[in-house]
Amino acid sequence: MNPIFVLIISVLLALFFVFAGSIKIFGWQRFIFETQLAFFNKYGLNRTIMALIGLIELFGAIFLWLPGYLGIAGSLALLGTSAGAICFHFYFDTWKDAIPAIITMSFSGILVYAQVGALAI
Repeated sequence: MNPIFVLIISVLLALFFVFAGSIKIFGWQRFIFETQLAFFNKYGLNRTIMALIGLIELFGAIFLWLPGYLGIAGSLALLGTSAGAICFHFYFDTWKDAIPAIITMSFSGILVYAQVGALAI
């Protein structure tokens, strides 16, 4: 797979999940934080679960840059949180609410594929 393409996907995912995860943990951007918290409350999840998901997102965003299995673990963490978000949006909301998670899950899947392929070489 083209290394520049993988780098671009990695940068986009890292920036997105550092942004989203830090808001879930610290609530520094009020409008987005309140919007996300409203989704979580609608799903029957509390603020603690929201913060834990934020930690998983930050873990994934940082670890995807590490070599080998740690990088794969980071990408899988992002893939898993995206897949979970898609499931909750499809069940409780509309498919339009799931679009960002669909994009991040697709990018995370591509990254996992590239990282596993790099280990096989």
